[in-house]
Formats: sequence, structure tokens, C-alpha cells
Amino acid sequence: MVKGISKQVIVVHSPDRKLFEQAIFILRDDMGEGVTEEALLKEAERVIRVPQVRKNWQAPLWAAGGALATGALWLLTALL
Repeated sequence: MVKGISKQVIVVHSPDRKLFEQAIFILRDDMGEGVTEEALLKEAERVIRVPQVRKNWQAPLWAAGGALATGALWLLTALL
């Protein structure tokens, strides 16, 4: 059931329609008064064009820690 909630959205059509036809951005309620429509459209287009690469440094650190623990355990069993 849908209640009377309304949101402002920006719809950006994809320049390359192989996979996606359009992207829909839902604007925040606390966006601010001084933001122009042109600034919103530029930001939406920037987000679409820039590939979002998340740099996750935790996985390699956990892998290195596991390899170090495994090596230390092997060394202890080999020496004793």
C-alpha cells in the first residue's frame, strides 16, 4: 500500500542504451535552498560517467594476516 509520500527526482537518460535506458536519482529532503537545477543535473551526469571504484584495503590485510598466521603455525610445527 502506498501512502501519500512525494519525492523529487531527476531522470537522466543514458547516452549508451545497451544496458540501461535511464537513471533515476531521488533528491534528499535536506538538499538545501541554494542548489540550482543545472548543478543537480551536472552532478547526476558526473555520477553516471565516473566509474565508482571502491578501494577496500581490509581484504588484502586479512589475507596477509591469514597467510602470516598459517606460515607461523607451519614453522612452529616443523621446528618442534
